[in-house]
Amino acid sequence: MAAFRYEALDANGRTVSGVLQADTARQVRAQLRAQGLLPSVVDAIRAQERSRRRWSWKQGISATELSLLTRQLATLLESGLTIEQSLTALIEEATAPTTREVLAGVKADVIAGASLARALGSFESSFPDFYRALVHGGEESGALPTILQQLADYLDVRQALKQKTELALLYPLLVSVVAIMIVTGLLVYVVPQVVQVFAQSKQSLPLLTRGLIALSDFLRAAWPFLLVLIVACVVLARRLLRRVEVKRRCDALLLRMPGIGALIRGINTSRFASTLAILVGGGVPLLSALDSGARVMSNLVLREAIERVIERVREGAGLARALGATRAFPPLLVHLIASGEVSGKLEQMLERAARLETQALERRLAVFVTLLEPAMILVMGGIVLLIVLAILLPIIQINQLVH
Repeated sequence: MAAFRYEALDANGRTVSGVLQADTARQVRAQLRAQGLLPSVVDAIRAQERSRRRWSWKQGISATELSLLTRQLATLLESGLTIEQSLTALIEEATAPTTREVLAGVKADVIAGASLARALGSFESSFPDFYRALVHGGEESGALPTILQQLADYLDVRQALKQKTELALLYPLLVSVVAIMIVTGLLVYVVPQVVQVFAQSKQSLPLLTRGLIALSDFLRAAWPFLLVLIVACVVLARRLLRRVEVKRRCDALLLRMPGIGALIRGINTSRFASTLAILVGGGVPLLSALDSGARVMSNLVLREAIERVIERVREGAGLARALGATRAFPPLLVHLIASGEVSGKLEQMLERAARLETQALERRLAVFVTLLEPAMILVMGGIVLLIVLAILLPIIQINQLVH
């Protein structure tokens, strides 16, 4: 059975909408007519989801709602309900139309015989790669409720870190927007009026002033072409990044950049350690856990490093030795894993490593934001200073000629 979203008219001419499950759209229309409704729109939810991802900025289920749904699903499964029954309860509980549609689509795939992880894969904008990887690991190990509960905790921590970072970046963002607006206003409106005064004096202008005038004329004349060029560059960059080789080079370059490289490495390491801790704690075999851990890595270079680790572990090497051989991960993570392998407490050491990496990531983000604010103010202040100097220098020259 598939899930369909419908819109119909009731006997009073009012529009009603909802979600129904049937094999075909014709059956949905028949059900609606049996209820005294006149169907106007009947769409398969999965096709609608793909269309929404392609043409809309809407990203499906929000991160906060996803955390709540995950915790509710874990509780329902722990209570002895089947996946189908749990999804039915969540659909009835959901208030947002998008959430009901997505969950109905997932339920339809599960009823058709797909695993939960595979059903979630039909709605990639709502369920990220790492989420589906952990669900897959939970299904493989038979400890899905436990892993979902830990996954909900992880989503809460991740969302809290994201909100903290966004709030910290809000002030620099506002400063940047205001500074760009001021500079644009100076170049587009102020500079042309001042130029008219200089033109009447028929005096040779300083090099800085001539450059500012040329820039102002260029922006006023070419802004439509610049806008098209920016859009074209964004589209081209997105298409190029879909190529594996191009993305690998970009990811390698980002890892080598001072400051940014440490942040990216910290984000991926924290995610990898948290994933391993959840899966190993849920009884997932180490090789399967590593495979899921590789899929949560957003950086292709680090993901390929984990794939090499999987090959070495499959050949009989220890996890810590295989990780250390890649030289791609922090030594602290390697030493804690080595200690866990020796003591037989790998799960506890992975949890400790994940916690320490998350704390280190928070400190790096705090330092990055702290340094970013004065740097942005200095850059914008320098740009405004150059504009002011370009306007004042001819005035100073005119005063000198008068005296």
